[in-house]
Amino acid sequence: MAVDPRPHQANFPFLKMHGLRNCFVILDLRGSRQRVPAEDVQRICDVRSGVGAEELLTIELPTDAGRAKGADAFMRIYNIDGAEVSACGNATRCVAHQLMRESGRDMVTIETAADLLRCSASGDDAVSVQFGPVGTAWNEIPLREPADASCLPVESGPLKGGFAVSVGNPHTVFFVDKLADVDIPRFAPSIQNHSIFESGTNVGVAEIVDAGTIKLAVWERPGMLTEACGTGACAAAFVARQRGFIKTSSVTVHLPGGTLRIDLREDGVMMTGPVATCCSGYVPLQLS
Repeated sequence: MAVDPRPHQANFPFLKMHGLRNCFVILDLRGSRQRVPAEDVQRICDVRSGVGAEELLTIELPTDAGRAKGADAFMRIYNIDGAEVSACGNATRCVAHQLMRESGRDMVTIETAADLLRCSASGDDAVSVQFGPVGTAWNEIPLREPADASCLPVESGPLKGGFAVSVGNPHTVFFVDKLADVDIPRFAPSIQNHSIFESGTNVGVAEIVDAGTIKLAVWERPGMLTEACGTGACAAAFVARQRGFIKTSSVTVHLPGGTLRIDLREDGVMMTGPVATCCSGYVPLQLS
């Protein structure tokens, strides 16, 4: 067997977890400040050449600012193309679950590029994450220029009248009569990549079931239909309440991978849902 000549490559332990079949590979890099190269992220996330995941997560030491505010760790989030993103609800639940198991505590605070997220155990293998207020201003989402984010002039087939918000990352929510009838991979990409969005957008397609229940599917950046999206569920519940479709403060959101509970509070939104461990092992990695 030939020896890989790359001088700085080493085998790193990984943990693969999922939240409602939204899969993540988690690397503990608290002993390093280095970044994972995009080519390694792509390889590890590829189901054919690597472990297979929708995002790669690294657990790092908190920044000085985060530590001063009580953060237990910093979580970095890489999409499958290697680009970093600021938030992911299901990923936060998985990392929080691991940190709570490690520490023996039932509460942890995770620092991300977007915010400090306070997380707590919520029954067997379930985790709640408290997000701050949902951003609705055009520059918070962000849009490229001032516009009414509650009814954007962006449409594609049955996706019309989108409401854009930020839950640490950008989401645009569309409501349809019957979710099962919408060919999301056909219509969502043009919304995701529309020029009005400074950094693209995640596209949520929602159906109102009753005054406290939503069916939801999410087309995520960089371009895939996911089994579940935690921040997308928060966005859909918030927008449904803003538009008067939902009357309760606790919303049940059914996604292809399972169900989340979203609590709409005065100080933000709280997401609660299950996590599970898939497997663990080692991956070759060359840190930059």
